Amino acid sequence: MNTILFSCQLITPFETISDGMVAWDTKGKIIYAGYAKEGASIEGKRIDLKGMTAVPGLIDIHMHGGYGIAFGFGDLSEELNKYSEWIAKFGVTGFVLSITGPDSDFILQAIREYIPLFEKEFAGAQPLGLHLEGPFINPQKHGAFNPTWIRLPSLEEMSAYLDAGKGWIRQVSLAPEMEGADQIADLLSSVNVCVALAHSNTNFETASRALRGKYTHVTHTFNAQTPFHHRKPGVVGAVLSSDKVSAELIADGVHVHPAAMQILTRCLGAKRIVLISDAMPGAGLPDGTYTLLGQQVAVRNGKALLPDGTLAGSTATLDACVRNMVELAGVPFDNAVRMASYNPAEVIGNEDNIGSLAPGKRANVAVFDKNMNVKMTFINGNLVYEGKNNG
Repeated sequence: MNTILFSCQLITPFETISDGMVAWDTKGKIIYAGYAKEGASIEGKRIDLKGMTAVPGLIDIHMHGGYGIAFGFGDLSEELNKYSEWIAKFGVTGFVLSITGPDSDFILQAIREYIPLFEKEFAGAQPLGLHLEGPFINPQKHGAFNPTWIRLPSLEEMSAYLDAGKGWIRQVSLAPEMEGADQIADLLSSVNVCVALAHSNTNFETASRALRGKYTHVTHTFNAQTPFHHRKPGVVGAVLSSDKVSAELIADGVHVHPAAMQILTRCLGAKRIVLISDAMPGAGLPDGTYTLLGQQVAVRNGKALLPDGTLAGSTATLDACVRNMVELAGVPFDNAVRMASYNPAEVIGNEDNIGSLAPGKRANVAVFDKNMNVKMTFINGNLVYEGKNNG
């Protein structure tokens, strides 16, 4: 039997329809998304959303864990299942795991253990692949990255990761100024892996050249990269003046000032910004002490810090980042939704299947109330989360 969501505002996100409707078949594929009156003849189980808003399921392509889970550590199978169920409560229907480790053997082992898990069905959000943040970054801009885990780019090492990944490595974050980085970028680009400029201490000229070349994406813009100065525009200036690249933004209200969020939006537009949580294991849990990348992190009042005061990931979830873009940066809700759904799907090359509501795509849907809180999450057509409607 078909499933039909009706009496809702629909954000596809290319169009916003006030009296909308979305329907899918028993295989979890969307058969209609549009005006309710034009889909009135479709039969099936009808769910009245009572004026709430249906949007594409959110996709987080950069997070290190949450709910006490640190990707790459512990019982990977058990913790992946636990995370999948937990994160779906926040409208997230797909996620890319950000992993790294102290040495190549550790990273290879993690990759090899994750790949067969990705082939399985999950009760909640679906893992979409891996993001390697490092180890080939600039130690001068390591941020919360464990500096002892950083090393010079190695073509042999990256080739081993790709072989082990069997097509599941979606993105690699890399500092372009490091010796050998260009060869790594060429290799990644040749196998359609997203090359992201990250943790870089380079100048405007080098960053701009990279962003005109094989680097098509930027990891957590503004953070762990040379800042903008009117005589030395740095990496941030290269991003703001770029023509095509997509750029991540941690819109948790801590990592980036609202004015900087607005500037990035005005320079790049809604089509090129990708909202990420960059969440660490303490996300979703009370204040306390947690471990991130082999380092102790103290979470106080929702802010994660290393002992020296360096920000160490966020405690936000992606739905909160969407709300912050609206409330702190003045971005329209439909644009904020696109930044957290279609845009990340496009970065990892999966926009033909997920990231928008259209016939033939997976029925991954998040339902928000008028206060922009998630009330329902559907994944492949299945209701995996339903909260009380206070909106």
